[in-house]
Amino acid sequence: MNGWIITLIVVLALILFLFIIILITKLTITVSLYHGNDNDHFIIRFRAWFGLIKYKIEVPMVKLDDDGPNIVFEEKTEKGSEGKGKEKDKVKKETPEEMLSSIKDFRELLQHVAGLHRIVRSFMKKVKVDNVKWQTVFGTGDAASTGTMTGLMWGAKGGVIGVMSNYMQLQSKPQLAVIPSFQKALIQTEFSCIITFRVGHAILAGIKLIKFWKGGKPKFQTKPLSVVSEKNQSV
Repeated sequence: MNGWIITLIVVLALILFLFIIILITKLTITVSLYHGNDNDHFIIRFRAWFGLIKYKIEVPMVKLDDDGPNIVFEEKTEKGSEGKGKEKDKVKKETPEEMLSSIKDFRELLQHVAGLHRIVRSFMKKVKVDNVKWQTVFGTGDAASTGTMTGLMWGAKGGVIGVMSNYMQLQSKPQLAVIPSFQKALIQTEFSCIITFRVGHAILAGIKLIKFWKGGKPKFQTKPLSVVSEKNQSV
């Protein structure tokens, strides 16, 4: 009988230890975005436990659907160490109806969660952002309008960074650049940053969302994105 009690205590202690480890685990998210005419990609890398856990989501292609006013994008996910994990490619389609449903779902969420802004702000204050780099090359083909738009872009970037610094902890000075192209119409933008936070803080925010939930079960309208094709590949 004493052996069962000791075993139970050991198991409970291990569960408690693992739970504490999860709570204090720091999650690092690296965001990389590039847009250059028809060449687009969006990469998000997740990293935890000094690189023992890695996960990558890549959206290398975004375009309009030839069959209708839909947005088609290719999504690539990779688990494990880069180059050694399992990859999965999906080509998905986002219709205007699905986009509208997503907006309605967000409104439904706002109606069901009391103090959503306060909960989000409390969590975001614990999020750290570092190595913010944002460079844009822009031109309209006309020197006068290019100069005007360049000034507006500087103002817009300053506003975005101001909001980020108000909600999150900026660890270093953002590197911003707007390069005018007076000879031809052109728009290229590249953005990257590193986001870190404790998993425990995210769990706490989720608990608060559940605690302040009201009005019964929400009626979400968004359905899973239409998958055009899917391909698995082990590397």
